Amino acid sequence: MTEDRELLVERDGPIVILTMNRPHRRNALSTNMVGQLAQAWDEIDRDDGIRAAIITGAGSAYCVGGDLSDGWMVRDGSAPPLDPAAIGKGLLLTHTLTKPLIAAVNGACLGGGCEMLQQTDIRVADEQATFGLPEVQRGLVPGAGSMVRLKRQIPYTKAMEMILTGEPLTAQEAYHFGLVGHVVPAGTALDKARSLAERVVRNGPLAVRNAKEAVVHSGWIAEEDARAIEARLTRQVISSADAREGLSAFREKREARFTGQ
Repeated sequence: MTEDRELLVERDGPIVILTMNRPHRRNALSTNMVGQLAQAWDEIDRDDGIRAAIITGAGSAYCVGGDLSDGWMVRDGSAPPLDPAAIGKGLLLTHTLTKPLIAAVNGACLGGGCEMLQQTDIRVADEQATFGLPEVQRGLVPGAGSMVRLKRQIPYTKAMEMILTGEPLTAQEAYHFGLVGHVVPAGTALDKARSLAERVVRNGPLAVRNAKEAVVHSGWIAEEDARAIEARLTRQVISSADAREGLSAFREKREARFTGQ
């Protein structure tokens, strides 16, 4: 994992925690941070010992989006260019993590930060967190996935309001509309995210991986095609050693010893 100070990486057994670490810029996304995120996603996917990942921000903000001071997201910006493929992967525009990804939103979650959020699986917000897509207020659009994904995750009219006005939601509003699953007291989002990750990694790794793959790849396509995906991945799980071990552990009233096989 990268040791770059703009992206801190903490390994806690099967759980890895990524912390966007530019608190002086409210964790605005630099090209360096985006590139390091892309590298981190690859490393998490490759490491079979990692069973869940958490992403959060340092300081009082989660991530306020692309760093407008260097203008890298605009074609005539002054920052050194980053490979478009790395940008797409780093922002989770073109990449879906194979492991469960939990967001611990500790403050403002805006622009690209909010767009990446839509590719996380479980979302926890501190009570003072805010969520918004202010791009239109700068003559831009939320083109890192929100114009496709947001309307699928919250009601259409609220998604359009966020996209077209650029105005943010409070944490309670985000919870009400289903953008986040938990709102917790200030300063405790990461603790809650850790608790959820610990619960996830106690489950069968193959079952978790295939369940996520089925949900992600069967979304918003014809039901017949979706069922084929679900059926293929279900067959793989129910014929696995983990499935047999889970049933044996239940019958024997003991903790299951899953291997991911």
